[in-house]
Amino acid sequence: MASTGLSDSEASRLVEDVLAFHDEPVEEYVRRRHVELRTYGAKNAEIFASLREELRGRVVAAPELSERQLRRIIYG
Repeated sequence: MASTGLSDSEASRLVEDVLAFHDEPVEEYVRRRHVELRTYGAKNAEIFASLREELRGRVVAAPELSERQLRRIIYG
């Protein structure tokens, strides 16, 4: 990929990573982001608001999830 400075294998890996990110199921995304946000000291009320906003902005929008639904995904 001369225009990006990436080798063919690097460009291929980058495309695969982006596609995998967008292919992540909602439940996995919610669990992963909850852990990430807790790591930085966020409280659940902030996290649930952030998650709802992030899910609305995904390329393929997830269904609207309530705080209760988010809690059930995270804690079972």
